[in-house]
Amino acid sequence: MLVVMGLLGAAVLVALIVTLGSANRQRDRALTRQAHSYDVMILARSLSGTIARSEASLGRYVISGDKQLGRLYFDEWRLAGTQIDRLESLTFDNADQRPDIGALRAAYEARGRELSMTALSTNYGKNEQAYARYYRAGTAPTLAAINTTLDRLIARERTILDARSDAAERSVERSNHSAATLAVFGVLIVIGAIMLGWFTIRAVGERADAQADAELERERADELTAAVERATAELRVQEAKIRQIQKMEAVGQLTGGIAHDFNNMLAVVLGGLELASRQIAIDPTAAQRHIDSASEGANRAAALTRRLLAFSREDSLKSESIPVAALVAGMSDLLDRTLGNSITIVARDASAAGCVRGDRLQLENAVLNLAVNARDAMDGRGVLTIATGATVLAAGQVGDCAVGPYVTIAIGDTGSGMEPAIAERVFEPFFTTKAVGKGTGLGLSQVFALVRQLGGEVAIDTAPGKGTTVTLYLLSDACAAPAPAAVVEHARDAVVAPVGLTILVVEDDPRVLTATTGALEELGHVAIPCSDPMAAPDLLEAHDAIDLIISDVLMPRQTGPEMIAALAPRYPHIAVLFVTGFAGEADAKAFGGHEVLRKPFTLTGLERAVAAAVAAERPAATQQVAAA
Repeated sequence: MLVVMGLLGAAVLVALIVTLGSANRQRDRALTRQAHSYDVMILARSLSGTIARSEASLGRYVISGDKQLGRLYFDEWRLAGTQIDRLESLTFDNADQRPDIGALRAAYEARGRELSMTALSTNYGKNEQAYARYYRAGTAPTLAAINTTLDRLIARERTILDARSDAAERSVERSNHSAATLAVFGVLIVIGAIMLGWFTIRAVGERADAQADAELERERADELTAAVERATAELRVQEAKIRQIQKMEAVGQLTGGIAHDFNNMLAVVLGGLELASRQIAIDPTAAQRHIDSASEGANRAAALTRRLLAFSREDSLKSESIPVAALVAGMSDLLDRTLGNSITIVARDASAAGCVRGDRLQLENAVLNLAVNARDAMDGRGVLTIATGATVLAAGQVGDCAVGPYVTIAIGDTGSGMEPAIAERVFEPFFTTKAVGKGTGLGLSQVFALVRQLGGEVAIDTAPGKGTTVTLYLLSDACAAPAPAAVVEHARDAVVAPVGLTILVVEDDPRVLTATTGALEELGHVAIPCSDPMAAPDLLEAHDAIDLIISDVLMPRQTGPEMIAALAPRYPHIAVLFVTGFAGEADAKAFGGHEVLRKPFTLTGLERAVAAAVAAERPAATQQVAAA
């Protein structure tokens, strides 16, 4: 009996050990599966939070226009894409979840296209369009599709988790039942219970140790996250500094080219004047020739300043009919200075004198942007081809272009080219293939926005090792016919200034003040100089017969428009002429309806501007007398 009891005891002990081992293995498998399900659900919730933060950053970017918020939106949205990839990896073993992952990715990409258009509109200052797009995006079906798909993923994973938990519970119950059955053997059951208690205590201790280790790991993860955030903030500060350095380098390069051109023009002016001073008493004909040469140099300098003002966006935007071939030809000097001598520029025209309607400066800026990108792609050495042409497109032939005639501008380079995956993203805001500090990723997105605004499309033909050609398709427009020269000349000569006007000249620069008063006296007028706009009221009180006020626009103590606005109630009958070298082709409406003369000006130009200012004042004075 003792032998039998010993054998039975040994059998019970073995059975208990086997039962406990099986229970432990099944519990470990259940915990692993539960952890996997929790990872899926947590990742799905994290993805929802990431998308929400990205859209919130976009909303703040739309409201404030802060490009840092635009970068934050882009980073968060890209992080959401990474989380979708991780979610797909976690659910790869579950065939039921794969369709939802595909639907989630499709909704995410569609949502990204909707939000990118909102960011693009904000980037170009189209706030009303950006607000409208952002509002529509808030109620778009793609957002509901993302949330619905995530909820469905979480619900299915929770169902799987419940099933796995039930299976684990059933397994434990069977093990407990087996142990209870063995308990009839008395002392052996007690021994088994003691062993089971020992194993249980050990398992609880291991679990406590595991929880402590997990808490420690979470603390380390939090510290790492904080360190990453600090590093990211520092990186953004450094990026801003590098971007500013890049801008200053570009300004320095442009300044060097402009200084070279101005030195050439000043050499022509100074040389011509010096030769004229030596020849004026000996050979008046030769002296006049040298004076004409100096005048031509001065006119070229004035044209260059107008070009700089236009390029710096000081000129107001104007929609006009633009011949594309003439536009490209007119940019030759600017392109030569910007691209350098190592770039060979080849221009081809097959546009059949085609025109487009838009702002000339915006279109020039787009061509210049593409030319600079081409130069960078060629590492500053190669052949740049600018070809203009005309074509008729069918519906859907190029992007979203409608049926009709189009004018094309193609900028091609002999650079390294791009992979298709990169070419698809070159027009995304903040995307750039250049090294850190070499680009902001906004130049091509601006070109894309301009062409879309003009109802056109952009096409890229590129391949690794074969260079890149960017073609702008722009709606063709009827070219404006130039006015006959005889008619224009007659219109210019029709306005003649009366002689003997008393004119108050307000100018803070003493040299310009002396030159302007001298020119007016040469035209037969009486000029009263005033070097301070604050002294103008006293001079007007002292001289009752002042017919015209000629004023500079920008002065230290008071601007010209501010001075005239203060004087207008007391002297409404006095004509006003503004003179400025800063406002470009300024619209007179921006200066209270008064005439504007742009520096530098000729004697003839001054005479015509005085005549126009006096003529514009006379109808108003006549109406006031009739009303009285």
